[in-house]
Parts: sequence; C-alpha cells; structure tokens
Amino acid sequence: MTAIQQQKAAREFAQQWQGKGNEKSDTHSFWFQLLRQVFGVESPEQYVEVEKPVSLDHTSYIDVYIPSTKVLIEQKSIDKDLNKGYKQSDDQTLTPYQQAKRYANELPRSEHPKWIITCNFQEFHIYDMDRPHDAPLVVLLKDLEKDYYLLKILVDEKDEHLKREMEVSFKAGNLVGIIYDKLLEQYIDKDSVATLKSLNILCVRLVFCLYAEDANLFGSKTAFHDYLAQFPANQLRRALIDLFQVLDTPPEQRDPYLDETLQRFPYVNGGLFSSNTTAGGAPIVIPQFTDELKQLLLDKASADFDWSEISPTIFGAVFESTINPETRRSGGMHYTSIENIHKVIDPLFLDELRDEFESIKAIAQERQQRQRLDAFQEKLASLTFFDPACGSGNFLTESYISLRRLENEVILLRNKGQAVMGDIANPIKVDIHQFYGIEINDFAVSVATTALWIAEHQMLKETAKLVQFNIEPLPLKSYHNIHEGNALRLDWDEVIAPDKLNYIMGNPPFVGYSLQTKEQKEDVLSIFIDEKGKPYKTAGKIDYVAAWYWKAAQMMITNPAIHAALVSTNSITQGEQVAAIWQPLFERFNLHLDFAYRTFRWDSEADIKAHVHCVIRRIGHFAGCKRVSVSLWVTLQAGRDTPLKTSSFGIA
Repeated sequence: MTAIQQQKAAREFAQQWQGKGNEKSDTHSFWFQLLRQVFGVESPEQYVEVEKPVSLDHTSYIDVYIPSTKVLIEQKSIDKDLNKGYKQSDDQTLTPYQQAKRYANELPRSEHPKWIITCNFQEFHIYDMDRPHDAPLVVLLKDLEKDYYLLKILVDEKDEHLKREMEVSFKAGNLVGIIYDKLLEQYIDKDSVATLKSLNILCVRLVFCLYAEDANLFGSKTAFHDYLAQFPANQLRRALIDLFQVLDTPPEQRDPYLDETLQRFPYVNGGLFSSNTTAGGAPIVIPQFTDELKQLLLDKASADFDWSEISPTIFGAVFESTINPETRRSGGMHYTSIENIHKVIDPLFLDELRDEFESIKAIAQERQQRQRLDAFQEKLASLTFFDPACGSGNFLTESYISLRRLENEVILLRNKGQAVMGDIANPIKVDIHQFYGIEINDFAVSVATTALWIAEHQMLKETAKLVQFNIEPLPLKSYHNIHEGNALRLDWDEVIAPDKLNYIMGNPPFVGYSLQTKEQKEDVLSIFIDEKGKPYKTAGKIDYVAAWYWKAAQMMITNPAIHAALVSTNSITQGEQVAAIWQPLFERFNLHLDFAYRTFRWDSEADIKAHVHCVIRRIGHFAGCKRVSVSLWVTLQAGRDTPLKTSSFGIA
C-alpha cells in the first residue's frame, strides 16, 4: 500500500474502533482488520497465529503472534491499564508486558520475539526486545493516521530481506572464490600479471552472465546454463569465447549464419565484453575447463543458486572472497556493510534530502506540491557523488539505490499513491552517470561497474511496479566513471570537475605508517607538502588514509560547496597523529566539522572479516570561517555512537 492509502485507511480504522474493544470477542477482528485494511495483508488469517499455546505450569495462550516479523501481542480490553499488574491464574501479579515476556521465554529460540506489543484497543505499547528494559514506544489509536508507520514492524520484513540478501551474497562470494581457484589451476603461467588480470575479467563476466540468466535478461532463466551444457568440458573454452563475442555484437552486425542458440542472446554493450586485452595491453586468456569446473559452473553456480537475489551493494564480498588476508592487509582494503555505509551517507546527504521530501509531502495545495516534486526530482538527478577509493563500489551502489528509492517515492506521490497502468514516458531521472570513483585494482573497477549495472536493473524493476513504461534493461549504458589508478597520484579534477561535484565519500585504505610500503610512504609525502613544496616533517608519521583528507580539502578550495565524509582508523584522532595530520590541514584549509562518529568496530561483508576500529568525519570548507582547534578533534573522537552534530558547539 502507498503512504497516502495507508493514512486514509488508518484514519478510518481509528474512527471505527474509537471507544470500544473487548479482549475476548474483538481481539482477532481488531488485528485482522488492522493488518488487512491499513497494511495491505491480503490474508491475515494465514499471516498470524492466534491463541498460540505455550507451556507454563499449565497451558496458556499467546493472543497474537506474527512468525515472519516475530511480533508477540498481548491484548487487553479497553478498560485495562497497560501499566498495571493483574492477577494471573497462578496468583502471580503481572503487567501485560511481564505476562508477554513470560510467554516469550517459553518459546523456542527461533521464535523469540523481536518486538512485544501490549494493547488495550486504544493504546499500543511497543517494546524492542533488543532493549527490553527501555520504556515502550506508545502509539495512540486516535493518532494512528499520522503514526501508523510506527506499527510497520507488524509487516516490515526489511531486516529479513536484508539478511537473505547478505546470505546470498556471502554464498556468491564463496562460489566465485572456489571458481577463481579452480580456474587459476588451469592457467600455464599462474603467477603472471597477465594471467591474474585475465582471470579477474573472466570471473566478472561469468558472474554477470549468471546474474543475467537468473534475472531473465537473457530471455530465459536457464539460457546460460543450457548453452554451456551442450558442450563437453574440453570445448567450454571455445564456447565462452564465442558467447562473449556475441554478447558484444549488436544483432544487425552478427553473422547471419550464427548458431540459433547464440543468436538468441541479447547485445549487452557497456564495455563488459568488449575488451580483448587487459588494461596492460596483454590479450585476455581463457583457460581450458575440466569436468570438475564444468560441474561447478553449471550445477553449483547456475542450477543450484539464484543470482538475481544478490545485493549489488554487498557485491564487494564477491571481490573480497578472491583476495587472501595478507593481500587485503597490505593493500588496506576493507569492504563495507550496508549499515556502516549509511553511517556515512545518511548524515552526509540522505537525511537532508529525506527531510526536504517530507516537507513537500506536507504541502496541501496540489499544484504547488507538484511543482516542488518536479524541482526536487531534478535536484536528485543533478547531484554528483565521488568515491576516490571506491573498491568494489559499495558506497556508490548504495548511494545510487537510496537516491533511486527516494525518486520512486516522488513518482508515487506525484501519481497520488496509485500505481499507473498503461505505457507512459520513462519517469526516471536519477542515473548511474552521477557517480564517480577511483580504484587502484582493475578487478575492483570491473566489479564496481558491474554492481552499478545490476543495481540499475533492480531499481528499474522497482519503478516498473509503480508505473508501466517501456524501457529495455539491455543493452547496458556505456559507463566509464570508475577510473583505474592510484587515487593519490591521479588528479581528481580530471575524474570529475570540482564545480560539478557535490559529495566526496568513502572508505580509503587503512594502513598505519609503520606498515606502509615504500611506495605508500612516497604517496603520503607527495601529498602533505607545505607552501614551499616541501613535505611536512611529520608526514612520515601519519596513516595512509590522511592523504585522502588532504586531497578532498584541495577540491573544496575550488568549490566550497563540496562536503566530504570519510571513514578512518581511529588512530588519526589519537596521540601524535592529531597534530601531524590536522595542524597542516588547518594551516592550509578552512575546514568545518559537521558531524562525527566515535570509535566503533568496522566489519566487512566477507567471511574473513577485517576487524578494525574506526571513526567517521564529515568536513566542509567555508571561506572566511575560523579554524577548528586541533584539540577539538580529540574531544569529538570520544563522542557517542550516533552522529555528533557539531553545530551545537557553535563551530563555524
């Protein structure tokens, strides 16, 4: 249901139940009606369990239990105070919440509730079982029209969906790691740079084909599998070479005598299958396949696994699974959970955009609201984002998905909350070309680009549920905004002009100064230079990540409207590094600190997790502002778990 539909339904539901409700006769109809009318559950009788038995010293019954969202509901009549205790059959005096907790303790661990709701038809008391001793969130029936969303926990399976996406992505990463290792065994020169680059490209192409097959981009959910299955293992190499060539050729340019099985494959474009050489100029080599490899690719990776459920944001796990811990540590690569990505992008830009959209939703005059919606959508489509250490593109992909979902809400509100049937013009304006990156690893560049293509396709499907428009997902748009190279040696202005940039974000490499290679030391020394062009004396004693702050500050000098939020090891706000990093920055640039996260553990999405302790800082440049004192950074490092808004300190 749309928000507008739900508000109307919530108002009508509240009016119908105002001032009445009996625990024995009305409980089931109350909750069934709420789920069906307000939250769009078609068959609430099948969605919930009523009178669910639990064994105490006798058999008792949970009034309502929702298995999919793990919500336990204890219902009382309208005349019952939810904060008072009532005598039970065993003579104990328990509040409704205590009664519900007693029931919960007797359930199997897999059924333990995430939420407990106590209700007397006029009030809903919501308890988060991750914080069972906190005071409840109280929702009044009379306020349901504006507060209905607080009860979305009844039906919101977002956490479960995310969990499923993560599980699928972990398995995908493991599968790619196994395929990678088995393919590597087939190469003649296993240690050469050309071999590894060829293998990286081959793995990305295989993953795209597996996704395209399951997402029905190839016209059939078994197209890739069925094509390869017809060949013996010793012919798979030739079969893949032929397929990749076809995927890179428009239908009108293909051989008219091409085998019909190949002819049915669409033109992919986008550059994914176009290059026959690696970035270094060496030809791409595909090795011979064994029977074991054929079975692994066709049975395990294709037939037994659904790639359409993969999260493009967690797609970095696919990359990380191919890299051993030693390589990851020396390169400073750590890949990022969705939760941690939002610790950066929400306060950087997304919270502000959401607030603006909420203000538009509150406009009563239809014409004025539509004008604001149109302008807001144009604004979304004009913003540009840059991750100068983008790895496999997690930050860029999640930012794109978040922006597109916000755009979908705009489209839905413009249509009065109704899905639109009948072909209309493409309503989408937000585009992957708004997103730029730099990455030193060629494999990661390919993965980041592919992840954005997958995200684009998945978001097309989400929009298509709201409005029916005729746009084909293939061929892919050519997309070359992810640049391969050393971000500290590249001129960022050549990747994206500062006057066109809004936000810099990301998770630059974590390498302590004592662990840096000679080349990494030279990178830092080339960045931290004084007005005379000489490296600061302290530049050799700072962490690698600090150089990204300096480069970001340089772009802000050109365009003071740019804001940046970067993840850093907490060492940059401790001890001797505070003065070594921030004093040179403050001497050269006027920086404004907008928000800060205190130290927290940063986990990756791979099975082999990189446990590091991090802080997040957003910085901006304002001409003529006073510099923030160096000591304040140390104070803020000991802040709190939620973003610390520094405006309360009067920093300007």
